[in-house]
Amino acid sequence: SHVGLQARLMSQALRKLTGTINKSNCVVIFINQLREKVGIMFGNPETTPGGRALKFYASVRMDIRRIDSIKQGDGITGNRTRVKIVKNKVAPPFKQ
Repeated sequence: SHVGLQARLMSQALRKLTGTINKSNCVVIFINQLREKVGIMFGNPETTPGGRALKFYASVRMDIRRIDSIKQGDGITGNRTRVKIVKNKVAPPFKQ
């Protein structure tokens, strides 16, 4: 039964880690990759693997996308990105 295994493991790990993270006064960053849902006719076809626990426990969620390359001479030195705040439980909302 490998269906939902990653989601189950993430949920268990986050339940155990939450208290320790709060006490330790540190930042934990999870990096995830978008996946394409198969056969979606309406709504957003993109999803993040790992289940709902990651979305629930996160204080800040950001959608970071590459929009252009930064070139210096003939080589690429970086990427220009667009960051969209998807969830924010830390700062007041609707500020720019």
